Formats: sequence, C-alpha cells, structure tokens
Amino acid sequence: MKLAVIGTGYVGLVTGTCFAEMGNQVICVDNDETKINMLNNGKIPIWEPGLAAMVNSNVEQERLSFTTDIARAVKESEICFIAVGTPPGDDGSADLQYVLAVAESIALNMDSYKIIVDKSTVPVGTADLVKNTVSAILAERGVDHGFDIVSNPEFLKEGSAIADSMKPDRVIVGTDNQKVADIMQELYEPFSRSRDKTIIMSVRSAEMTKYAANAMLATKISFMNDIANLCEKLEADVEDVRKGIGSDSRIGYQFIYPGAGYGGSCFPKDVKALIRMALKEDSHVRVLEAVEAVNDDQKMVLVNKVKEYYGENLTGRTFAVWGLAFKPKTDDMREAPSIKIIKGLIAAGAKVKVYDPVAMETARKAIGELDGLSYGKDNYSICEGVDGLLLVTEWNQFRNPDFALIKARMRKPVIFDGRNVYTPAEARRSGFEYFGIGRV
Repeated sequence: MKLAVIGTGYVGLVTGTCFAEMGNQVICVDNDETKINMLNNGKIPIWEPGLAAMVNSNVEQERLSFTTDIARAVKESEICFIAVGTPPGDDGSADLQYVLAVAESIALNMDSYKIIVDKSTVPVGTADLVKNTVSAILAERGVDHGFDIVSNPEFLKEGSAIADSMKPDRVIVGTDNQKVADIMQELYEPFSRSRDKTIIMSVRSAEMTKYAANAMLATKISFMNDIANLCEKLEADVEDVRKGIGSDSRIGYQFIYPGAGYGGSCFPKDVKALIRMALKEDSHVRVLEAVEAVNDDQKMVLVNKVKEYYGENLTGRTFAVWGLAFKPKTDDMREAPSIKIIKGLIAAGAKVKVYDPVAMETARKAIGELDGLSYGKDNYSICEGVDGLLLVTEWNQFRNPDFALIKARMRKPVIFDGRNVYTPAEARRSGFEYFGIGRV
C-alpha cells in the first residue's frame, strides 16, 4: 500500500519504517527541515535499538522516503497516518493543535478518497474533531472527496519499539466502516502471521483503549511503590512480596517492580489527560488521581533517603548518579525521575556527578548546566570522592559492577538503589551501606 506518515518523532518514524519493512511504500513527512535532512543523510534523531539499520535498509530499497512536502505525500498516498505529538497543556489535558494542523493540511491537499488514521494518542472524541476539520476545509474548497477517520493507537515500548511493531500483542482499529476495517486488516496482516491480532471496535472505544492501557500499567507501578514504602516501615522485603504476588496468573510479574517512579512520554502524560477527560465530564477517576500523586512523591524517595542518612543540609556532600534516561534502552528524558532527583540534591546544597550510557546529550538539554552539576565520561570516574551512589536507571552495564573499584573511589561507601538492582546482602558483603526501595 502507499502510505503517508506525518510526524517523524518516535511513533511516526518507527511506524513508517516497520510498514516499509513489510513491503509498503511509505513517505514520512515532517515540518522540521533539520530532522528531515538528518534522515535523508542516514542519521537517526532518536536512539532506538535496531532502528537505524532498518531505516537505512528501506531507504536503500526505495520503500521509505522523507520529505517536508506534505502536499506530495498526501496526493501520492492511500492512507495518511497522523503521528504528531499531543503534549500536555497547562491543565494536563492533551494539546491537539498539532493533530488538527495535520488534519487541515491533509484536507487542503487531498485530491481523492483518503483513509485518515489517528496514530497519535488522542482524547476520546478527537476523531470527531478531525472529521469536522477535514469536512469544513473540503467544503471551503468546494470539493467532495470522500474520506474516513480511523483510530489506530500505538502500543510501543521505548527500547523495544521495533519488536513491538513487527510482532504486536494486538492491533486496535477503531472504525464503523467495514470496508475500511478490511483495508486496515489487510495492511496489518503481515504483522499477524501466527494469529489474527486485529481487534475492530468503535472509534471512541479505540481512543479510550490506549489511555486505559497506559493508565492500568501506571497504576500497577504506583501500587507497587506504595507497597514497597509500607514494607520498609513493617520490615518486610518487597522483593519477596513481588515474587509472591507475581506468581498469581491474575496479576503477573510485569510492571510490579518498585522504584523511583515512572517517567517517559506516555504514562505521565496519559494519566494526566485521562484525569482531565473525566473532570470535563464532571467525573473523577480517583484511582488515577492517587496514581499520579504517588508517582510524584516517589520521584523524591531517593533524595529523602539521602537526607535521612546525612541530614537535610547536604552542603559539602557530593553524589554520583548512575542513569539519567527514564528507562534503559532509550535516550528519552521526558519526565525522567533523574531530573527531580538531581535538582532535589542540588537544592539541598549537594554537588552531583552524573552518567548515562546513551542519554548524556538529551540530559544536557533537559537539565541544563546547573551549578553543582557535572556530566561524567563513565560510571566509575564519577564515583571519585563521592558521599553516595544513587542508581536511578537500571542499565545492564550497572547490574554487575566492580564493587571493589567503586568502594575504593568513594569517600563514603553508601548505595541508594532506586531500582533494586542489587541485593542488600551482596552490597553489604562488598562493604557498602545499602538502601533500596522496600528492601530489608
């Protein structure tokens, strides 16, 4: 099929590339000329394992191209995917200005029937807004080109987005038109070889499914963090509790790892947006209001542990932070717990040295050059002369470090483990004082 994917951010670039990998002709569009020039020169603006090789392969085979010319992309494509950002507004609701701007551009340039697909995460009812926008512009143009609006939310995990796209758990398609459903099913058929993974539903149900999925996962994380904090007070070990409840097939082991809070481009934004959606309907999603509050507090749990150990005033203390990205296998710093942790330590008078295997450049942009903050060249060098090590992102290379080397470089051998990567016994055998999340 001939596809246009408008927006070459995380979702758009991965989605367009994977469609091309399955033999479709894909034009990826963005109004950021610098980004398009990078892509046309074989450079990838985001860090995602396996993406660069797949992009370059499909460009070489002329199935994938990049342009700022949305008019050409729309005219040459049967299906137009809207994959632009929906950042939170001041009140937490999703900002739809970019989605509706793309809808306008499609309407201004379409010269035949089009299927217009909302790939972006959008509030329930957005498809109606897109439909009204397109209809109004077509009426102004005095043309009667047919079109259908589809909701087809993405379910990509940063760090494994290629695998999630190529072998999805499910494909949600929201449409009331059976012909359109058949076309979308045909498009996704190569991704569903072992079984039919496409679930057809109403447009509004598809829009809600995306938010409900992310909200459920965020709920599991905040629930487990609450349990971990209670475990500390009751002298129970949350790791044992996690194994005990995870073995229940109704609960499972995924997303029940306590830590320093969730971040990223999805969970914080989508939880806020769902809360705002409810408020607009004079309703409350009280569980999600609690989920958000717990997560905000959890991002400071390591700072609080440091203060409990050293006192409220950290002047004269220096700390090393391992890991900056909100999770491993990505350079994404959006809503990363590390930001709040670093600023909290510096606000208390401390100096902070940081390192991340991938996210150093994006961290500099997200955090900036703060007084008392220095960016290191590796995880061992930043331990020189520090009063504590804070592990914030559980990169694999941090899982089995040289504890003797770390201890020799530190002024005070204390570990504050924000992801429970190390066992208390292991750390203490190596001569460290150890503080995890809900560990004893």
